Amino acid sequence: MSDDDDLKKLARALRDAPAPKDSAKDAALRVAEENFARLQETDPAARPSQDRATRPGFLKGLAMTFSNNLRPLLLTTSSLVVLGVGFVLVQPNLRPSFEDAETQAVAVEPMLTEGRERVEADATEPVIVESLVEEPVIALKEAESFAAGQSRLQASPAAPKVQGAIAQRSIIAPRQETRPVIEPPNTERFPDADPNTLKITSEEPVSTFSIDVDTASYAFVRRSLNNGQLPNPEAVRIEEMVNYFTYDYPAPTGDTPFATQVSVTETPWNTGTQLVQIGIQGELPAIADRPPLNLVFLIDTSGSMDSSDKLPLLIQSFRLMLPELRPTDQVAIVTYAGSAGTVLEPTPASERAKITIALENLGAGGSTAGEAGLRQAYALAEDMADDGDVSRVILATDGDFNVGLSGVDEMERFIEDKRDSGTYLSVLGFGRGNLNDALMQTLAQNGNGQAAYIDTLSEARKVLVDQLSGALFPIAQDVKIQVEWNPAQIAEYRLIGYETRALNREDFNNDKVDAGEIGAGHQVTALYEITPVGSDAIRNEPLRYGEAIAATGSSELGFLRLRYKEPGAATSQLIETPITGTPGKPGFAAAIAGFAELLRGSDYLENWDYGDAIDLASQSRGTDRFGYRTEAISLMRLAESLSN
Repeated sequence: MSDDDDLKKLARALRDAPAPKDSAKDAALRVAEENFARLQETDPAARPSQDRATRPGFLKGLAMTFSNNLRPLLLTTSSLVVLGVGFVLVQPNLRPSFEDAETQAVAVEPMLTEGRERVEADATEPVIVESLVEEPVIALKEAESFAAGQSRLQASPAAPKVQGAIAQRSIIAPRQETRPVIEPPNTERFPDADPNTLKITSEEPVSTFSIDVDTASYAFVRRSLNNGQLPNPEAVRIEEMVNYFTYDYPAPTGDTPFATQVSVTETPWNTGTQLVQIGIQGELPAIADRPPLNLVFLIDTSGSMDSSDKLPLLIQSFRLMLPELRPTDQVAIVTYAGSAGTVLEPTPASERAKITIALENLGAGGSTAGEAGLRQAYALAEDMADDGDVSRVILATDGDFNVGLSGVDEMERFIEDKRDSGTYLSVLGFGRGNLNDALMQTLAQNGNGQAAYIDTLSEARKVLVDQLSGALFPIAQDVKIQVEWNPAQIAEYRLIGYETRALNREDFNNDKVDAGEIGAGHQVTALYEITPVGSDAIRNEPLRYGEAIAATGSSELGFLRLRYKEPGAATSQLIETPITGTPGKPGFAAAIAGFAELLRGSDYLENWDYGDAIDLASQSRGTDRFGYRTEAISLMRLAESLSN
């Protein structure tokens, strides 16, 4: 056989190699690496040199590998060319042209010629090893013939030259490195509010705040922990963590739309202090009596929503809500991305298929024209409204409004104006990396609505199905709490959470000051840590020249005042309740509050740790119908592991 025939056969084999398959490529690469490692292990000092090539048994070991495995060494992306006594491993992914193959063959040709002259009597015809997947052609007989020819070659004086040159020119296809995935920068923002500090009762006996029924913080904390990260402390709002759960509060009686309950327990994390738990339970009117509902879904379809935990989850979430609506309810859909547009005109909720198709046809792309979207959504809601109807815009987004209105102050004023017209706003957050939680809170608070974060379909069901009535139908608005502590009984106190809901003392009686709302069936929980007079836990030394506190003779710890307006009313009503009682045992709300304090790195927790939070939560778990409390304990365990 001529040299030209050899070269043509080599070039043809490289050119006509069948297309590789990924699974076979990976499998064969592992085989090749194992054999290469085995060859190196026979001589730790071995290098691709003449010494290594002439080592007795080198090619014989290669032949034995063929013999044992009955398959070629390299993967489908390579072709192994065996010509008499030499072999060439060619990088497959480069897919050489005919000219490249010819060039490589010329480089090897002198070695092949010299080797052929030595072993012509015993060497087999050139064997072309094709793809592993398509047609493996190496067989035991060919491997044994190759080994016999190699034995003849070793006896020749020219063997070192031939084998060394071949080994030096053998090219082994390297494993391609996977490029690292570069994630976009995290631009999440949270309200900038310092934690509440300890107050000296004699100096500042009155505490005032607006209630809050949002739950976004808990869902955000859960997402972070499930992703193997401790949450940003700024994202942990204790009142939202506590209010994620329901508690055993008595239902209201009489004409008052809600009932209040106050209890005093031992503080689990500080000996010598007490925990005051204020609970508000809203009434749940007969569902049949509720007015028609007009909903406008304002959906962010900007490019950043193109992620499985954003727009697809959003669509699934809204679909869960549809069966809960009535035929008399209406739904419209407005989207914004670069510009705003109505993709579904007001449609009766009974036409569920039409609404579903409109949702499923949504796609992501463009920037976020928030101002245009809000204006169009509110205009549509106003057109839908009739006397007695409830109208609400539900904004679903992953982040900023970066076109149009961008300042929080501007957005706040716009939402306030629309709230006064009778259309409320709720905000649902989706996804990670771009969440503007601070803006979500501002919009929801000023829109008399709820802010929630949807990280799973289960959370969507909790917010949009289980709590639908409470989220959409207010029974009281502008609800404010004010507690006056008795300095004769309480030396110090601290409101746990509600930093973003703080009000001035004079705001309590000012009906023009906006506050939170209570929806049908909703609960609100607030916690104070108080330090009785004479306790060893008092942190502040008495003033040298302070005024003496005259004993009042009252055993009351404090006095609770609560103001609220009925929906649409301009004048508030007042409820007053004294705070008394002998401390009992702390419950699940205390466990959650302590858990949140740990996540925030609070300075008020003595030696209390995650293990203590887990124990208290486990002991006070109680009835857990949907498993939310069990999930919270699992999150505590995750946080404990991540904090070590």
